[in-house]
Formats: sequence, structure tokens, C-alpha cells
Amino acid sequence: MDARISPLGPGNLTDYATTYREFSWASVEKDFAWSNGGRYNVAAEAIDRHAENLRRNKIALYSVQADGGVRKFTFGEMADLTSRFASGLEKLGAVKGDRVLVYLDRIPELYISVVGIAKMGGIAGPLFSALGPEAVKDRALDCSASIIVTSPYLYQRLEPVLDELLDVKKFIIVGDDELPEGKTVRFDEALELGDPRYLAMNMAPTDPYIIHYTSGSTGKPKGVMLGHRAMVQQFVGCKYVVDLREDDTYWCTADPGWVTGTSVGIFGPWYLGTTLVSYEGRFDARAWCSIIERFKVNVWFTAPTALRMLMRAGDDVIREFDLSELRHICSAGEPLNPEVVRWGLEVLGTRIHDNWWQTETGAPCIANFRCMDIKPGSMGRPVPGVVASIVDENGQEVPPGTYGFLALRPGWPSMMTGIWRNTPKFREYFEIPGWYISGDLAYVDEDGYFWFMGRADDVIKTSGERLGPFEVESTLIEHPAVAEAGVIGKPDELRGEIVKAFITLRPGFTPSDGLRDEITNFVKTRLAYYAYPREIEFVESLPKTRSGKIMRRVLKARELGQPLGDLTMLDD
Repeated sequence: MDARISPLGPGNLTDYATTYREFSWASVEKDFAWSNGGRYNVAAEAIDRHAENLRRNKIALYSVQADGGVRKFTFGEMADLTSRFASGLEKLGAVKGDRVLVYLDRIPELYISVVGIAKMGGIAGPLFSALGPEAVKDRALDCSASIIVTSPYLYQRLEPVLDELLDVKKFIIVGDDELPEGKTVRFDEALELGDPRYLAMNMAPTDPYIIHYTSGSTGKPKGVMLGHRAMVQQFVGCKYVVDLREDDTYWCTADPGWVTGTSVGIFGPWYLGTTLVSYEGRFDARAWCSIIERFKVNVWFTAPTALRMLMRAGDDVIREFDLSELRHICSAGEPLNPEVVRWGLEVLGTRIHDNWWQTETGAPCIANFRCMDIKPGSMGRPVPGVVASIVDENGQEVPPGTYGFLALRPGWPSMMTGIWRNTPKFREYFEIPGWYISGDLAYVDEDGYFWFMGRADDVIKTSGERLGPFEVESTLIEHPAVAEAGVIGKPDELRGEIVKAFITLRPGFTPSDGLRDEITNFVKTRLAYYAYPREIEFVESLPKTRSGKIMRRVLKARELGQPLGDLTMLDD
């Protein structure tokens, strides 16, 4: 284990042990307007209540366009626009419970749409704009979407499947392009139809407000639904894990097609009245650093993949910019390698706080908090109110240091309310009585810190030992030549499986047998005798989802000549 990194300063959570011991979810309810007679709706809490107080003229969103231009919106303006859109949806025939897909780049209309859909009692389905027509069709048919909000170029992308989208009654198109006849209506026309005085629909806590299709890193995407009650845990996550304050400027780089992009990228921070930054463009080291400098971003939430790409760009690029306003950094989506944590402290001047959760959990559940020591490579400790443990196949808790299934006690507020049209799959998560089984393997140490081993399907069994790919990948990227690494188990007659590593190199290094041997020996001296990669393949890139997860199953399928399975969430 790596040496601890001490806290750099106080945070919203000042005493983890005491707060965890004394915490109750009910204690958070007073922070919501519905506890004092307001409407129970995530949109009312995220936007409307701020428009009724001193935050009305505060900037809610800086939307940075791909060309660097900026559109900005106050909470008052967002309240008006989301009410108009909610009301407009009703005028177009939408009713409570309808599924409305939002197929847009990260532009303001995406944020207006998602909040507006929730406001009228619909279920928003944000989709990555990189999805192809078949992927959108599959999701639309799965959830019987009645409306799709999109843009002209994305609508054109859907042309091959339009005749198959039988449930879709309307396409709401953002922009001034000439629209084809039929089911299309302009976004602005939907707003004009709507009433800015529209009041958010009063919802039940378990009513879903969003359906997220999982990344497909382990199989075919499934529609995970989160209920309006998720707001309670999203608020706690943004306050304690993301360490947000009302006067912060906050940038979450996650696309709203991924749960991070909505739970702690839209709704969670807006519950606290925090100003958001969004960026329409793709990753570019200088562009990203420029945004942090330009908007004086205080809190930044991003993915390990992005941080590793920043490392790859070189420290000199980072030092071109003034990032001194950056107080707190969070990372999720993939485990955060220890080397990246150490780099962040040295180059960015602050700790990077890894946290663990899933689409199905709806909000952070295990985290490294600002007030406690970080053990680089660890996921941290459970969020107050969440009971986490490591259990065996029978649901029995195992001793510290023992690998097992990462499990949670059901009942946390942001727990999924179901999987659309797939109750059997939903029940699988709870097959062991008293536990939600995440599908991740991990262990907990003597201090209560959780350590990720890998997805159950990713764990390598070699020479009679179980090995998590993350441990090998983290050691590999400590080598100065290695930018990123993906590790799989490859069948072997003698050992059951051997470790095979796929490696991308940093600038200035070229593949060679000598470098391959050097990297192999580097790992041999740092890990157990069975853990080093017996095969290394240098590659230009690794298959990843747009949320940054390395798709190890794709690496393995390619290696073994097997079908690749669902690739709809593969980053292009």
C-alpha cells in the first residue's frame, strides 16, 4: 500500500467518523423546499426554488461552445425556460411517465430539456451524441420513447431508422435549419407553446425522473431508472464528496449520457445553488486547462482517463495556465491509479479524490473525503448513510484483507427503482438476502478503506491465484514509458490464465522488444511472482466508453477471436 496523503485543508465534512456514526438521511430533508410544503420534484429543487430567492440573478450555467463562445443563464432564466419546455411538452401530447430521449451535444438545450422533462413528470433519457442510429433505435424501442429531442445533424444521422421508431410521436429539433415535414417541431416552437408560470409536477419519491442506459462495459446496455428521492443522496454527495459550496464555480466533464453527468453534473450541484460550467467540445489538454483558468473553476470532477491523458500531454502544458483557483478535484468511472494521485499533488497542487458508485447506485457511495487521509489507489470509505461491506457467495461478511463481493445494504435514497422492462435482471442484484451485490470484487483494510480488485468477470485466475487487472495496470503506468494499460487474463494450459497487457506509450517512446522486456521486469520487481504480464502488446489506443471505462471484455474478445458484443457505448 502507498503512504497516506494528508488533508490539505478543511472541507464541508469536518469529522468523518462522528458524522458517519450519527448520520441519518432524515437529517438532510430540511435542506429541501418540499420539507416545508414545496413540490416534490428534482426540477423544483434544482432550479425553481433558487429563482424565488436571492439566487434568481445568479449564473446557473456557463455553456462553453466548441469554438470557445459562451452562453450563460441565470437561475431565473433556467426556471423560465424549463417551465416553458415542460409546459410545451404537455401541449405536444406528453404526459406524466412518458420517456423522452435527449440526443444532443453538451449545449444549453440539453440541460433545459432534462430538467424540463423531470418538471412535467416525464422520464428523461439522456443519450451520448456519439451513439449511432441503431443504438438510439434500440434504446427508443426498449423504453417506448414518445419524444426525441435532438439537433439537425443528429436527426439526419437517425434517418436510416426513422421508420422503425414507431412509438416516437415528435422530434423536437434544436436550431434554425429547415425541418422535414411530419413529426418534427422546432425547440423554440416548443418553448413558445409553453407557460413560464408552469409549476413542477408533484411526484412520489419512487417515481422515476431519469432512465440511464448503462455503459455496456460488461454486456448489453440496460435502462436503469432513478427516482426523485435520489435528490437526497445526490445533495449529500455533492456537499460531502464533491465538497461543493454555493459560491463555487464547478465543472463536471462527464457527459450527461452517463449517470455522473446528471447526478453530480446537473441536479446535485444545482440543489446547492452552485454555478456550473459545461463544454461542448471533446478532450484537449490546453482547451480544458484554459476553461479552468478562464472561469476560475474551484471544483473539478473528471474521469481517470482524462487525468491520464493530461499526464500524457506533459507537465509543461499544465504549467502554461493559472489553475490556482482549483480547490478540490474528484474522479470516478474507473479506479484512480496511485501514480495519478501522486502526479495530481505534484503538478496540479491538490489531491485527487477518487469515489466509487454505479449507474444503479445513483450517487457516490464510497469516497475519499477532503477531511481524511487518502491512501492512493483506494476508493476510500462509505458515504454517511451508506452501509458497505465485502461478502462471500453466501452473503457472509469476510475479514479485512480478504477479497470478496462489494455489497451495500439496500435502501439508500439514490438506489435504482428498477430496470425498464427487466424485473428479473433487477432482482439479480438482490439475490443474496440483505445485500445489493455490485458485481465488483474488492477488499477492505483494517482502517475501513475499500480497495477495488476488478469486475467479477475481469478477475484473472493464474497459477491458482486471483488477480485484479487494476493492480497490474496501476503498476504498469508507473513506468515512465507507459501512458495507459489494459490487462486481461488469457487462457493458458499450464497456469489456467496468464496476464496479457495492452499498452499505449507516452510521447518519445517507441515499441521494441527491449522496452517490452524492461516493462516486464519493472512489474516483476513490484508485484507478486504470478502478477507480471507474460505478454505485452503495444497499441495506439484502448477501447473505452465515453465515460472513460476501459472495455476489457472487448480486449479479451479481440484477443480470443470471439464476438465483440454490444459496442454502442464505445468511444469513437
